[in-house]
Amino acid sequence: MSEGAAAPLTPLAEVRARLAKLHPQRIDLDLERMQRLLQRLDRPERSLPPVIHVAGTNGKGSTLAYLRAILEASGLRVHTYTSPWLVRPNESIRLGRVGGGVLVGDDELVAALRHCEMLNAGQPITLFEIETAAALQLFAQRRADILLLEVGLGGRLDATNVIERPLASVIAPIGIDHTEFLGTTLAAIATEKAGIIKRGSPVICAEQPDQAMAVIEAEARRLHAPLHAAGQHWHVGIERGRLVYQDDRGLMDLVAPKLFGRHQFDNAGLAIATLRAIETLRIDHAAYEAGVAGAEWPARMQRLSAGTVVDAAPQGCEVWLDGGHNADGGRVAAAALGDLEERVSRPLVVIAGMMANKDAEAFLSNFSGLTRHIIAVPIPSRADAMPPETLADAARKLGLRVEIADGVAAALASLRRLAYEVPPRILIAGSLYLAGEVLAQNGTPPK
Repeated sequence: MSEGAAAPLTPLAEVRARLAKLHPQRIDLDLERMQRLLQRLDRPERSLPPVIHVAGTNGKGSTLAYLRAILEASGLRVHTYTSPWLVRPNESIRLGRVGGGVLVGDDELVAALRHCEMLNAGQPITLFEIETAAALQLFAQRRADILLLEVGLGGRLDATNVIERPLASVIAPIGIDHTEFLGTTLAAIATEKAGIIKRGSPVICAEQPDQAMAVIEAEARRLHAPLHAAGQHWHVGIERGRLVYQDDRGLMDLVAPKLFGRHQFDNAGLAIATLRAIETLRIDHAAYEAGVAGAEWPARMQRLSAGTVVDAAPQGCEVWLDGGHNADGGRVAAAALGDLEERVSRPLVVIAGMMANKDAEAFLSNFSGLTRHIIAVPIPSRADAMPPETLADAARKLGLRVEIADGVAAALASLRRLAYEVPPRILIAGSLYLAGEVLAQNGTPPK
């Protein structure tokens, strides 16, 4: 290879690049293309293990992580489909086996994608749709006890919404996000999320704003789907640092989640409520305890303790990574930082990079009482990222001190020039795409 020439694409990157050209829009919510391909694949969605389908604006990935950890602690084989991935596309597809699932291998994923490509025969289809179809085919070919299926965007018209009778439909907290696709009001967005509710299947719902809850309740009634709502049918709280869950079947006193932040108690509670609402499951206390304590989900208030990125920070700093990118995501990250500040006080610096379609001011406003120092950075891998100058303007409107750096490494280097009496606490946040780049740079990709 000549000097300066680009490295050849891997087979997986090559097939994904080719598939991405089949439809000009990266996101186009419509189930017709998906149904057409599934028909040609001989309907793999009808040969899946029992499905738990998870939608929501924030917390659905963490909730799914608790579900998987608890179910695997019970000795069950669990397939999982999640998005977006952080470092490798393989992260989206985990194949269940006894003792814990494994990420799909490159060869297996490439073969599934090429098979879908052949049957699709060049017709328009989004990359997410064809990857979802490939995932369903892989899941249908391998025996497992349960499939945990995370919605990509919305619910009603999402490529995952092809399951006729899920074991349960789960709706994590709903907030304002993706307004260009889902609508500009909570009621409109909730209508899209509630589209995963199916006739007769139980619906397990986190606490929601009143507008969203009214939509979910109405849809559950219409489809005669038993509703299990937080604050009404089950409760989760923190007592003496432990998770306490209660429903009409009794009370559970469990260890605190390993995932950091008060919101993780709510996410764990949603997972517990889901599993207790499914009458065919019998899970003992030890499995709940092990699952809550052991669940991992990268880039959600994740403490980076070692690696290239950590080494670039001023000595003695705490470095935290969070993929939150909307107002509610910023709120829960800020609450977690507030808890850290109460334990050990440190100056806070927020290194932020966001996508162009996000509300930077709404996100950053959550940190205005915690820090006056924001560093805006680009997301190099994304042409549709927000220019750092735009993000900086949003920070200035909030009265925050802001500077611009050409990347996370440069932002960390700039902090070395400042004289802090106490090494600062650094939060890198604003986008899961940025979080993925940081994990890759740091040498600590998801397992």
